[in-house]
Amino acid sequence: MVPTHLGNLSNLQHLAISSSFDTLWVRDVSWLSALSSLQYLYMESVNITSTSHELFRAVNMMSSLLELRLISCNLRTLPPSLQLENITSLSVLHLSGNPFNSSIPSSLFNMSSLTELVLSSSSLRGPLPMLQGGNLCKLRIMDLSFNYLTGHITQMLDTLSSCSNHVIGKLSHSIGKFNSLFELVLSFNSFSGPMPVSIGNLSNLALLDMQGNTMNEEIPESIGQLTQLSYLNLYQNNWEGTMTNNHFHNLTNLASFYISSKPNSFVFKVTQEWIPPFKYLNHVEIRDCQVGPTFPSWLRNLTFLKGVFLENVGISGEIPHWFYNLSSQIWALDLSQNKLNGYLPKIFNFSNSPRINLAFNQLKGSVPLWYGVDALDLSNNLLSGTLPTNISKEMSHLTFLDISNNHLYGSIPLAINKIQYLSYIALSNNYLNGSIPMFWMGMGELRIIDLSNNSLSGEIPASICSPSSLVILKLSNNNLSANLSSTFQNCTSLQTLLLGNNRFYGSMPKEISKNLPFLEDLLLRGNTLTGSIPEEVCGLHFLHFFDLAENNLSGSIPTCLGDVQGFKLPQTYLTRATVNSSLLYSTHVELMVKGRITEYENGMFVHSTIDLSNNDLCGKIPEKLTELIHLGILNLSWNRLTGNIPSTIGSLKDLESLDLSRNHLSGPIPASMASMTFLSNLNLSYNNLSGQIPFGNQFDTFNDPSIYEGNPKLCGKPLPTNCSSALPGNEEKGGKHEDGADEKIERLWLYGSIAFGYITGFWLVCGSLMLKRSWRHAYFNFAFDMRDKLLVLIAVNLARVKRKFGLERN
Repeated sequence: MVPTHLGNLSNLQHLAISSSFDTLWVRDVSWLSALSSLQYLYMESVNITSTSHELFRAVNMMSSLLELRLISCNLRTLPPSLQLENITSLSVLHLSGNPFNSSIPSSLFNMSSLTELVLSSSSLRGPLPMLQGGNLCKLRIMDLSFNYLTGHITQMLDTLSSCSNHVIGKLSHSIGKFNSLFELVLSFNSFSGPMPVSIGNLSNLALLDMQGNTMNEEIPESIGQLTQLSYLNLYQNNWEGTMTNNHFHNLTNLASFYISSKPNSFVFKVTQEWIPPFKYLNHVEIRDCQVGPTFPSWLRNLTFLKGVFLENVGISGEIPHWFYNLSSQIWALDLSQNKLNGYLPKIFNFSNSPRINLAFNQLKGSVPLWYGVDALDLSNNLLSGTLPTNISKEMSHLTFLDISNNHLYGSIPLAINKIQYLSYIALSNNYLNGSIPMFWMGMGELRIIDLSNNSLSGEIPASICSPSSLVILKLSNNNLSANLSSTFQNCTSLQTLLLGNNRFYGSMPKEISKNLPFLEDLLLRGNTLTGSIPEEVCGLHFLHFFDLAENNLSGSIPTCLGDVQGFKLPQTYLTRATVNSSLLYSTHVELMVKGRITEYENGMFVHSTIDLSNNDLCGKIPEKLTELIHLGILNLSWNRLTGNIPSTIGSLKDLESLDLSRNHLSGPIPASMASMTFLSNLNLSYNNLSGQIPFGNQFDTFNDPSIYEGNPKLCGKPLPTNCSSALPGNEEKGGKHEDGADEKIERLWLYGSIAFGYITGFWLVCGSLMLKRSWRHAYFNFAFDMRDKLLVLIAVNLARVKRKFGLERN
């Protein structure tokens, strides 16, 4: 803790407190008010636990203060009623890096003595406050970058211009009268509207940074009047119209220039014979604008040029020979995503270890050998031939090599092993064959290997994980074959492992969580793996892409998958992986979604995924899986799963794709599924599900009956079978009840009729004999006579039979 007795130093003029490692904190700031002679107060990375009201109340008592810098001090608010009226001589106010999460108090813009105001990276929101005339007239540096500010900047800039006593014309054209402004940084906010025409009158402006806003309309030609301007950044806006020679007419001191337009509707058009007035330009970056179709010849005379970035600017044709003459001074070159064609020079020397990106063009020829290059990206071109065997000799300084998506063939040369500082190698989507060389032990800096989509065969070398820095390994879509149960035993830093569509066999390694503790992406689809899914996989705490589809796995789904924290993370952007301090790897991953392969690339939202389809898994769906509330894709189709769909499956609020088809699931579709409002793909076909299909929310959009087919006991829309009630089976039960009642009544009628007939017949016969004697005698006489006649008839017929058989014997 910062000691409070510092307040006893009444004659102290300079106080600087900062922390780089250990946490410093200030609980009570009242002692600051006792430092009446303090002129410079600097605190950085000091946790000030007092409220902002208490802090600024104490600061306001320091009447001699000239500079106040409170950087990253965990200040939570900027009080709307902030008052610093007692500090009349304050010239520097630096409050960056504090999570204010509030608007800018208007009082900050009423301080006439300020020359420097820095409020960057402070979570400031809302529009800029209205600036009163005569304030901030001494301001030379203003930095409001990396906030969430909105609205137009015209009012602020126009009011700053009123610092002059001779305002001519409308206020919107008088901005240039504010001659003291030296730097204006408004980057990474949400400012919109046009750039004021009168900005060209800011004659002392040396730095203008408006990157990352939504500025639109045309850029005024008056910007070419800023004779002192050395840094101009108009990157990542929505500019429209055309930028011509006139926009640079007097920019003689320009050293760095950046511009891009998000809608790709901006044209950078200068004449071919134009000679730029800025002779000392060393960095030019133009992206997503229309510069072509011809290669910009105005770069020819810029002898101090070190960085050239012309990405997606519509230039075509061959790279002119004069441009290669700049190789001795270039340190960064990006001509990617254009329509450049022709052949690259096979051998070339570079002096400054440049990073060169010529990806996504139509360049032909063999892989060039350019001596001195630090990074080389020739991906997505038309290169052919084999990889040079002397690549390590000619390009020994390489840290980044990407020749993916070309037409290369042959084997991977062993000489690559001698490129000791290589961090990234991508040879994917070619026609390479042979085995993976066993040369990885000498490449201690290697972080990323991508050999996917080739025709490589054989096993994976045990030394492939010898570089302890390896984090990404992609070998999918080859003909590799190995027993995975004994592979990848030393890959302790690996985060991404993609081995899909090969011929790997065996069971999943039981020590997977020990050997691959930091694994995030595991894709093994399309192999011949057997055995069960080991519970040890649940020890991969960072796992969020899990694809074991199209194998021969058996057994049950581990319940503990519901405890893996990686699956519980919300959706996030697919970000670039760092190769080294200056290079980023464009991350991409292929996932099966809605029955087709979908490639996710940088900047795309991705969900956590579990795909265990097309195996031989059995048992129930673990209810524990429904605790993965941010799971985005769940595919368990084409297995032998039984039991009910978990009733709590509606807890998967972020689920976008659910496929449980081709199993033996039974019971109803849980009503809770209607609350899964992000669900866009559903397949429950070919199970034994019964009852009514839920309705409401997303289920009202599932109009394709095929997603429920093969479940004869299901009813409700979109199936033709109607349900009389939301509860399944009510109609059937009612029918059975009515049929049973009818049968009971019919049976009663039958028994009653028999009884009635028996009683009636008994009394008609027997009753009459008992009551009338003459009838009784006549009845018995008749019965006796009939008996006698019957006996005589039997005796006569019996005698005839005997005689007949006797004659036949004779």
